[in-house]
Amino acid sequence: MEASDVAVGTIFLAQTVAGALGNSSLLLHYLVLYFTGCRVRHTDLILQPMIVANFLTLLCKGDPQTVAAFGVKIFLSDFGCKLLFYLHRVGRGVSIGSTCLLSVFQAIKISPENSTCSELKLNIPKYIGSSIYLSWILYLLVNVVFLMYMTGRRSNKNITILKNYGYCSTVHQDSTTHSLHAALLTFPDALCLGLMLWASSSMVLILHRHKQKMQHLHKTSSPRSSPEYRVIKTILLLVSTFVSFYTLFCIFQVCLSVIYNPNWFVVSTAAIFSGCFPAVSPFLLMNRDSTASRIHSAWVQNRKNANHVRKIYII
Repeated sequence: MEASDVAVGTIFLAQTVAGALGNSSLLLHYLVLYFTGCRVRHTDLILQPMIVANFLTLLCKGDPQTVAAFGVKIFLSDFGCKLLFYLHRVGRGVSIGSTCLLSVFQAIKISPENSTCSELKLNIPKYIGSSIYLSWILYLLVNVVFLMYMTGRRSNKNITILKNYGYCSTVHQDSTTHSLHAALLTFPDALCLGLMLWASSSMVLILHRHKQKMQHLHKTSSPRSSPEYRVIKTILLLVSTFVSFYTLFCIFQVCLSVIYNPNWFVVSTAAIFSGCFPAVSPFLLMNRDSTASRIHSAWVQNRKNANHVRKIYII
C-alpha cells in the first residue's frame, strides 16, 4: 500500500467521522428541543431532512471510499454498488435542495412588505412540508439512472468499463445516452444553485439597505445583535460554503467525464469535495443558537404564560 493511498484513506476516515459526529450532535440538539417542548421553527423543519441527507451522503460515499483507499478494492456486489451510489446521490441532492429551500425561505421572510414577494411571504410556511417531500421524490426518481449502469468490480470481466471508481465501476454508454443522463442529473442542481445565488444576493441587498436606514435614523442598536441577523449570517455562510465546495466538485466531475479512464487521484479528490459540505455544514449551523438558549427561552415563555393564566384565575 502506497503512502498516498494511506493519506487519502485517512482524509476519508476523518471526514466521515467528523461529519457523522457533527450531524449526530445536531440531531441530538433537535431531539432535546422536541422532548423539552420548545417551539419548532420553520427553519428547523428544513434543517432536519438536511441532517438525514448528510448522513446518507457521508456514510454511502465515505465508508466505501475509506475501505478502498486502504487497499480493499473488491468488497461490494452489483447490488451493493447500485444501492450505495443511489443513496449517496439521493442524499446529496436532498442536501442541496434543503440548502436551497432554507436560503429562499429566509430571503422571502425578510423581504419588505411592499415587495413582489409580500403575498408569498404570508403563505410560504404552508409550502415547507410539501417542498421537502417534493425534493425527496424528485431526487429519488432522477437518480434511478445510477441503478441502471453501476456495477461491482468482481463482475466486470466481460463488460467494457467506462469509469473505475476504485470499488465500483460504470458500464459503457453511448454519447447520446450519457449526455441525456448528465443533463437530467445536472438540471435540478443547477436550478437549486441559481435559486441560492438569487436568495443570497437578495438577503445581502436587504441587509445593506436596512443598515443604511438605521445609520440614517441614528439608531444606537445594531442589527448585528438581532437573532434574525444571526440566522441570515449563518445561512449566507452556509450557502457560500456550499457554492465553494460544489464548484470544486464540479471541476473534478468534469475531469471524470472527459477523461476516459481517470486515475485514482482524480476520483478520490472528487469524492472528497463531494463530502466536504455534509461534513462541515452541521458545525456552521451549531453557531446559530445553542440548545441551552432555546430551552431557556421556552422555559421563560412558559413561566410568563403560567403567570398570565394565574392572574386571570385570581381575577
